[in-house]
Amino acid sequence: MADTGNVTTGYADVNGAKLYYEVAGEGHPLVFLHAGIANLRMWDDQARAFSDRYRVVRYDHRSFGESSAPAGRASSADDVYGMFKFLNIDKAYLVGCSMGGGMALDFTLAHPEMVDALVLSGPGVSGMPEEENDPLEATWQEIRDAAKAGDYDKANELELRVWVDGMGRTPDQVDPAYRAKASAMNRALYDHDTEMNAVEWQPAEPPAYSRLETITAPTLVIVGDRDVPDILHAVDVLAARIPNAKKVVMPNTAHLPSMELPDEFNQILGDFLSSLG
Repeated sequence: MADTGNVTTGYADVNGAKLYYEVAGEGHPLVFLHAGIANLRMWDDQARAFSDRYRVVRYDHRSFGESSAPAGRASSADDVYGMFKFLNIDKAYLVGCSMGGGMALDFTLAHPEMVDALVLSGPGVSGMPEEENDPLEATWQEIRDAAKAGDYDKANELELRVWVDGMGRTPDQVDPAYRAKASAMNRALYDHDTEMNAVEWQPAEPPAYSRLETITAPTLVIVGDRDVPDILHAVDVLAARIPNAKKVVMPNTAHLPSMELPDEFNQILGDFLSSLG
């Protein structure tokens, strides 16, 4: 464990994995779970913005970023629980994006007593029925084919066009610095492709989709209006079925609004947290 100024970094031994984490600031824990095309660096702007009021916690999921993991079965909810215990967190505000949103949702359902508030940005939902006639199916197949052939640069660029550029935009319509940072994070994941594919993520049982009405934590759901159709649909379902959930659509942004429009995202998140009293 290293303490650099206001930031503590280290590796946690959690369920057989070594998970790299960073903790900044003091106060009520505010835990961030990153997307499946990123690592904890996607929350850089949030760590800077909120560490003066909260104990900001973020970590790389197993086999992502600086974390490592053995082959075999793993549970995202168990990993989140393990990080909470390692860092002596009893209760926290929990924020998750995409894959991290699905993790946050599953963890909240498994350990409701540990989540004071839940924020989901473009999240996945375990057990969510797949939509028929996905307009992006050909693109997903092209990405799979490129990765299988070892053409990771092509696979990365195709993923950027979906998740970073978003629906109805071209690369030159996206801030180049943001696009470059997202590209570097996602491309680096392919260097761990073998290790990542050896992790057998186990679905939540029962899945979140069947239990949304049982969530009692105050919930905020955020989505960019340029996100993919499946995510937009999932957000509508969450907003309709989670009791008293608040939904915010951020205009002219795609799947990673916390990176693309950090000031606006931070204002939305900060207002929500302040409203909790």
